[in-house]
Amino acid sequence: MLLDLAIFSGRLHPLVVHLPIGFLLLATVFELISYSKKYEHLKASVSFTLLLGFISAVLACIFGYILSLSGDYESVALNDHKISGIALALISGLLFLISNGTFKKLPAIKRSVFTMLCVLTIALMSYTGHQGGLLTHGAEYLSMEVLTQQERVKPASVEQAMIFEDVVHPILIQRCSQCHRADKMKGELSMKTLTDLQKGGKNGAAIVAGSLNESELYKRITLDPEHEDYMPSDGKTPLTKSEVEIIKWWIEMGKAINGKKMSELKNTQSINPLIARYLKIGDDEKQTDPEYPVSNPDIPAFTNLKLLDSLRNLGLNIRVMQHQPLMLDISLPEDKSRQIASIKPGLKSIAKNIIWLNLSGNNLTDNDLDFLPFMINLEKLRLEKNPVTDKCILLISALKHLEAVNLNETGMSKAGVEQLKKMPSIKRVYEWNIGVVGDD
Repeated sequence: MLLDLAIFSGRLHPLVVHLPIGFLLLATVFELISYSKKYEHLKASVSFTLLLGFISAVLACIFGYILSLSGDYESVALNDHKISGIALALISGLLFLISNGTFKKLPAIKRSVFTMLCVLTIALMSYTGHQGGLLTHGAEYLSMEVLTQQERVKPASVEQAMIFEDVVHPILIQRCSQCHRADKMKGELSMKTLTDLQKGGKNGAAIVAGSLNESELYKRITLDPEHEDYMPSDGKTPLTKSEVEIIKWWIEMGKAINGKKMSELKNTQSINPLIARYLKIGDDEKQTDPEYPVSNPDIPAFTNLKLLDSLRNLGLNIRVMQHQPLMLDISLPEDKSRQIASIKPGLKSIAKNIIWLNLSGNNLTDNDLDFLPFMINLEKLRLEKNPVTDKCILLISALKHLEAVNLNETGMSKAGVEQLKKMPSIKRVYEWNIGVVGDD
């Protein structure tokens, strides 16, 4: 735990690093404008502001060093940033001591010289910040290559689009290049060219033409978002469902080729609409691709909204968790069991969109839950304070995406609970005071 905390603290560097920038810049501004009689009172603030700049610079150095231990940065650029950052912290500390009168035994430093040192410190800070920016965004972020490169002309039609150059590579650059480029090859993987992808990193080839199982990139982007190997990591925006489908088709059907137009490839009928949407061509020009993880592509994008209103009128509390795909959190208020018969048909109609379901405290029996198997995408289920028994295990076991179930104060037996815990998807089972209701 302490090791994880130490590693996590390195991620505070991008946050803390802005503090010395602000304090040192403010100290220099105070020093410069205090030459004016109108603002000469600000001279007294320079020393304290430099102290804050020194302390925050030291903290930034410490957190930056911890972050550098991840090994995801190019060594030369990292070393330049590290040395300049340490030098900046030391110089800001020296300026504080000078301004504070600590070096009284030494020959006095002219104020003009001190002011020039403050200005030079800002120059060093700018260089240090630039080096940090190169580490974060890449050497190409501010370069002549970016300034002079010509933007690819948008294809007039899907048939004219180059499968790798116009579609696949832009997706990978947008979603993955922040961590996988020439000067920051996380996992020793760069996505700058198709050759880099085929070469792969320390976990093998990122792309293997015709084989999804051997393509490490495809395996990573289709894992459960909670998995430690899921990509993109660290909370970055995941690929959309359409983007994953495009990459899947390109590897499997397009044989991971480049330099080819869609019109030159075979069996493109299924993928053409997704590419048209991605490139915003034709009728799909104004359509947007929903931004959501693709761990469960079976959730329908829409459902009958009028049906939701009718179910609300029957007493159900319905909360929309996400719009595309439509994910619903549904609760049946306590003591509404007499309405379950009239609610069942509607629940079955929207069953695939229900992700969370709360039926607690409604005196429901095993027979009342015959609609559960229809909710194939259900992740959380609350059945506490209902007289359900082991007979409902068969109904619950059909829910392949179920992660958590609350069985507190039900008639479920210990053996039944243990059977549910063997479900591959189940992560949490709440079982306080079970067996309080006898078998039907």
